[in-house]
Order: sequence, then C-alpha cells, then structure tokens
Amino acid sequence: MKEHIIKDIALADAGKQRIEWARRHMPVLQKIRERFEKERPLEGINVVACLHVTVETANLITALRAGGANIALAASNPLSTQDDVAAALASEGIPTFAIKGESDQEYYECLEEAIKIKPHVTLDDGADTIATLHSEHKDLLSGVIGGCEETTTGVIRLRAMAADGALAYPVVAVNDADTKMMFDNRYGTGQSTIHGILNATNVLFAGKTVVVVGYGWCGRGTALRAKGLGANLVVVEVNPRKALEAVMDGYRVMPMLDAARIGDLFITVTGDMSVIRTEHFEVMRDQAIVANSGHFNVELDLPGLSSIAVGISEMKEDVMEYTLTNGNRIYILAEGRLVNLASAFGHPPEVMDMSFANQALAVRYIVEHGDKLDNQVYPVPSEIDEEVASLKLDAMGITIEKLTAEQDEYLHSWTMGT
Repeated sequence: MKEHIIKDIALADAGKQRIEWARRHMPVLQKIRERFEKERPLEGINVVACLHVTVETANLITALRAGGANIALAASNPLSTQDDVAAALASEGIPTFAIKGESDQEYYECLEEAIKIKPHVTLDDGADTIATLHSEHKDLLSGVIGGCEETTTGVIRLRAMAADGALAYPVVAVNDADTKMMFDNRYGTGQSTIHGILNATNVLFAGKTVVVVGYGWCGRGTALRAKGLGANLVVVEVNPRKALEAVMDGYRVMPMLDAARIGDLFITVTGDMSVIRTEHFEVMRDQAIVANSGHFNVELDLPGLSSIAVGISEMKEDVMEYTLTNGNRIYILAEGRLVNLASAFGHPPEVMDMSFANQALAVRYIVEHGDKLDNQVYPVPSEIDEEVASLKLDAMGITIEKLTAEQDEYLHSWTMGT
C-alpha cells in the first residue's frame, strides 16, 4: 500500500489549522476521543473509511486512531475532497488517498489502494467500499467484522443487498440514527446546500421559484432554508405521505413536468436516478439553475441534457451552461455532484459532531458485537443514539427535566390508568 495519494503535502499546515477549528466545534466527538484514548477499544483493528475528506471527517479519523485503529482513508466523492485536509492527515502518517477533481478511474484507484489495508471494519458514505469488496475482493470478506454506512443512498443499496442475500457481513445504518438523520440531513444538508448554491452563483433566492425534488429530511431542510431566504417553494414528491406533509408545511406540490415549467432554481435530494430528465429540461425557463444535493451524480440526466444541447460551455467555476435549440440556457452546478460539498464545505462541524459521534460509537459496537450479528443492516442501538443526544445537550450547557419515580411508574404501568 502506498503512503498516500494527495494533491500536495505542502498544504498540510493549512489543513491542520482548519481541522483544529472544526475540533473546537465538535465537543461530543472530542469526549469520545478522550474516552477512546484511555480505553483503546479498537486496538489492532484495520479500518477502511470511504468518506468525504473534510475537516469534520479528519476529526473522526483521528478519534478512531486514538482508540487504537489502523486507518486508510479514501474519498467518497471525486469533488468533495478538501486537499489541505488530505495533506494534513497524510502528514500525520494516516494513509490518505483523495484528490479533489479526480476522475472516476482515479477515484476507484484510490479506493483500491485503501482496501489494501485488509479491513476488519468498513466505514462508508454511499457503500462504495462494501460494493467493491463484494465484487472485486471476495477473498477479504471473511476478515471483515462489520461496517457502518453514513448516508441514505448507501443504506438503500445495502438493504437491497441484504434482501438478495448478497451482504457478506453486518452493517450498522448510522444514517438512520435520530441524532444523525434528523440533524445532519435536515439542518446540515439544508444549510450547506444553500451555501453551495450561493458560492457557485451568488443568486438571489428572494422572489425565486425554487423547486425541491424529494421531501425526506434533506428536502425538508433545504425547503425550509430556501423559504427563509424569501423563495417561493414547490415540492416534487412520489410518496403520498411526504407530499401531504409538504402541502401542510405550506408548499405547492406537483409533478416534475409541471414544476419544470415554472421553476427558477431546482434542487434534487431524492437518492434516486434521473429525477430530472430530458423532457423536463426541454420545458425549463431560460437561465434555470439546476443543482443536486443527493449522494450520487445520477439524479440529473446529464447525458440526456447534452443530447439536446447545441452548445456547452463553462460559465465560471462549478457552473456549466447548456444552450438548447430554442435558445434557452440551463445552468448545471458542480457537474451534478453534491453541490454542498463540491461548491461549499459540507455540513457544519456542530452537525457532524453528532453524526461522527454515532459513527465512532458504532465502530466500537461492531468490534465488540459483530461476531454475534447476522449479515443484515442494523439500526444504531438506541442507547448510543440517546448517549449522543445527552452528550450534545451537556456540551451546549442544557439541562433537561427528569421523571419522578411516580411519573416513571405511571408511564410503565397499566394499573394506574386514571
């Protein structure tokens, strides 16, 4: 295994400063790191992490290392890597394989290099490590105790694998913990998506018709933040319950083709493929802006858009202009990849503090219990979720109410009904 594949080791000092800034805003993870340093629960455990290489991720990696783990890190998205962070980690002797802007081929070459550590535990944001191990390195599967998955898209893939009987080791769906999904997806994605769009375009949201495609936690957060900036919101959703919720939240709900005709700015957050297709691009207004904040760059049918374009040019960094036969121009941000990471910094450290606290504790759980688990996708144990919430409240200086003995008895009794 190579020592690292990064852009420039000279960027390390700048990366270390930013990692330290994030560390000061991630008190829960730091408490766990201090505990890990004393207990060393991951001693001798090899970990492959395929995650967004950001300052927040760097703090997770160093916390796991403090617990005794040997770690190799690769990027989970070709455009999300922060090169100074990759350099900082490499300078600390952590095998890091990530360069912002790497090609698809380079992306998988970096992941292959990380896998050479022969993992006992895998950490994923999109399930690429697990998919690669199952397809290309079946000989290594017997040595894997278990894995963690960070994002909705990855959990969907893994549940499909488990349903088909193809999953060769247990995986904890860190994404589904309340202290991850509700906060990371809603508050983190909501804020960072708007940040990325503003960085790329400096467009005014007030008065614009913003179409949010998908109304899960990411869609809820994105819509809420766009509404707060004065936008008029339209939601596109296939699930009737979620569509009804969007209506009750005060948004217009309609099919994609209808929304395509009236939108000024489109944001996809579905985790599915081709949710904006050729027939939608064809009816969009001139200078419509289209961004994706779902995990993979398949939500926008860019090959289809290219096929109906008479001209394609780079207007500015992270903004590509597609000119259609009718003269209308459509702007695609960040090549259709995660706009909140490609054009911004991703989720704030205060949010990732909870996500990565869950991740760290889930890794310890896997090491301690993985041999007793079936090859299925498991929720984060409720005690871990509640511990993370309690630690976060404590770090914020917030004290909550406690049940009296009588109240507790009442809630757990069927004889005290009145």
